[in-house]
Amino acid sequence: MATLVSVIAGDPPDWFTGADAHILFILNSGLTLTPSIIAENSDVTRQTVSKRLNTLQAGGYVEKVDRGKYKITPDGRFVVTGDPEVDPEDLDYNDENEGQSGQSPVQIE
Repeated sequence: MATLVSVIAGDPPDWFTGADAHILFILNSGLTLTPSIIAENSDVTRQTVSKRLNTLQAGGYVEKVDRGKYKITPDGRFVVTGDPEVDPEDLDYNDENEGQSGQSPVQIE
């Protein structure tokens, strides 16, 4: 099975990690989440989530909206879906073939 980074639809930067892909995939739900909630819903530790959120924020892929709360930006959404205009509510991650964006859905190992 391919790694999560290899099935990302957009064009991530060279510094992009598998943890970054997990974080953006979770934030692409359209929710504003804390590092703890992101960690609980991924294979990434709370400490790694916090570090990677700082990096993703500096890169413009996530936005800190309140103390300890983050949401995905259009650039982050592009990395996940290949389309920054996609509304997260229009995506169907349970479809085995394709999401609404026309791209293959992200697969987490």
